[in-house]
Amino acid sequence: MKSESLKVLIVEDDVHILDLITKAISAMDFRPIQAANIASALQHATSDQPDLVILDLGLPDGDGISFVNSYRQWSSRPVLVLSARMQEHEKVKVLDAGADDYLTKPFGTAELMARIRALLRRQGITASNTPKFIFGEIAVDLSTRKVTKADQEIHLSPIEYQLLSVLLTHHGRVVTHRQLLKEVWGGQHMEDHHYLRIYVGHLRHKLEDNPTQPKFLLTETGVGYRLEI
Repeated sequence: MKSESLKVLIVEDDVHILDLITKAISAMDFRPIQAANIASALQHATSDQPDLVILDLGLPDGDGISFVNSYRQWSSRPVLVLSARMQEHEKVKVLDAGADDYLTKPFGTAELMARIRALLRRQGITASNTPKFIFGEIAVDLSTRKVTKADQEIHLSPIEYQLLSVLLTHHGRVVTHRQLLKEVWGGQHMEDHHYLRIYVGHLRHKLEDNPTQPKFLLTETGVGYRLEI
């Protein structure tokens, strides 16, 4: 993919930090889009469809976690959180909400750029500017919502597809039961672990060669699930 076509939404109300991040993004030949509050960020996220969001948590019109909660209802693009909050429970809270990475302020430009590159690699963004994932004989194109196995299209229910897309977004990493339940079924079902067992089973039967010995959709006992590509 041509890097200049990549759009990065920067949500930050501190003008000095905003300027620093904007310069770093421009130096990477990406297109920076600026927002100083949650309302503006959601507007830009909808209209500009950024490839990545860099998000401060302490914003004038609320906590950045509310942006993550709204954004994750319709987008799986990566979110990198920047915050001065250093407590572990704060980091866990924002990652459980659906953020992909967390960088504590103050930070160095080199580390910021490295985190951005890592998140984009993890997304598998293709030359058409849309995430496409290939593992084994399975191909998933998130832009068309098309899933194939050995070039034969696989029909997934809306819930199965949403569950797969969340696991793809975080592929290679464990996604907790609570995070999966929240992102797929909503906050009112965060203790309904049997939903996950049923629908992960459905995905394994449709995608794995041997559902009883999965190679891709792996169980992390007592914690959650991991999609290994």
